[in-house]
Amino acid sequence: MKPASFCWLSSAVLAAYGVLVVANNETEEIKDETARDACPLRLESRGKCEEGGECPYQVSLPPLTIQLPRQLGRIEEVFKEVQNLKEMVNSLKKSCQDCKLQADDSRDPGRNGQLSPSPGSLGEADDNRVRELESEVNKLSSDLKNAKEEIDLLQGRLEKLNLVNMNNIENYVDSKVANLTSVVNSLDGKCSSKCPIQEQIQSRPVQHLIYKDCSDYYTIGKRSSEIYRVTPDPKNSSFEVFCDMETTGGGWTVLQARLDGSTNFTRTWQDYKVGFGNLRREFWLGNDKIHLLTKSKEMILRIDLEDFNGVKLYALYDQFYVANEFLRYRLHIGNYNGTAGDALHFSKHYNHDLKFFTTPDRDNDRYPSGNCGLYYSSGWWFDACLSANLNGKYYHQKYRGVRNGIFWGTWPGISEAQPGGYKSSFKEAKMMIRPKHFKP
Repeated sequence: MKPASFCWLSSAVLAAYGVLVVANNETEEIKDETARDACPLRLESRGKCEEGGECPYQVSLPPLTIQLPRQLGRIEEVFKEVQNLKEMVNSLKKSCQDCKLQADDSRDPGRNGQLSPSPGSLGEADDNRVRELESEVNKLSSDLKNAKEEIDLLQGRLEKLNLVNMNNIENYVDSKVANLTSVVNSLDGKCSSKCPIQEQIQSRPVQHLIYKDCSDYYTIGKRSSEIYRVTPDPKNSSFEVFCDMETTGGGWTVLQARLDGSTNFTRTWQDYKVGFGNLRREFWLGNDKIHLLTKSKEMILRIDLEDFNGVKLYALYDQFYVANEFLRYRLHIGNYNGTAGDALHFSKHYNHDLKFFTTPDRDNDRYPSGNCGLYYSSGWWFDACLSANLNGKYYHQKYRGVRNGIFWGTWPGISEAQPGGYKSSFKEAKMMIRPKHFKP
């Protein structure tokens, strides 16, 4: 065999492994540099490819050209499939490397030098932590609730203690003032043994410089029921009152009067505080003034009532005191005597003694579901709610509906009225006070 034949055979073998075929009659270069330097071998496709993918190829080895079989054209397809498989293998290999890197990253040491847990263990740890936090929150909530209950209990005790202390102090001061007032009054008109014509001076009526209430005017000889000016407490301004100098010995200071319905008693806290109405007809003297009058001396209370049938009855209490506004004008009443019945001490649940004053705009009663003053249209020392209300609406005849008229729960026959039937009111009502130790 000639040297050219050996060169062709070696070139053909190299072409099977190292050449790339480019279709459409393009010349294909041998990639093996060693083989190309040995002999200038070229593999070419000749003509068009037949159906079925077989193309004619020829090998040129100058100056020799050899025609190859058609089946050799399938080498191109084999090369393409091998190349695709190689690319797929590389892609899978890269994917495996990425997975490994991610796995390594997940096991990197954390900030505290500990390995981060796997997703499963992370979820379990989170669940445990959530349960711990829920337990702590529940415990804190329980502790907070207990603390709130203790605070409410202590606050209630403190309010009760403050109220008791204030009442004790005020009662103590009032008793001392009453004692001093009694001593001063007993010394009025007296003088030392050096005073000339002592008998003549003592025979005159005692002349007071300050008239604390109507009993002082009665003492100096005033006998007409009229308006007078009194000064129960020198530290406060004087004010006018109506004095009843006729009922059971006189000397009464009138606190309230109802005669004809000319004055509206559905009033605010401020109105009841300062007083309203006409002293010669219907009026409320005022809670501040009532407090000063009952503070200056130990007083008794008389209530006179008359119904539209002409029946007249009364109630007498041997103690009457009204606290100041700070204590919400709390009522203190003593033992009962009279003919109208003890409506202010009607029962355990309807007892007006030691109750605060309530008005339609200021709820101080013991009724938990509403305002007794608003429901019964007046200001009064309501319990929960009432067995007496002398400041109710004035009705000229029997009425139906809410019992918001002038009411005295122990009046004869008043309990026989049906709940939905007609209710009777009063033609006249009057409240007045006088010193307990007054002697006409």
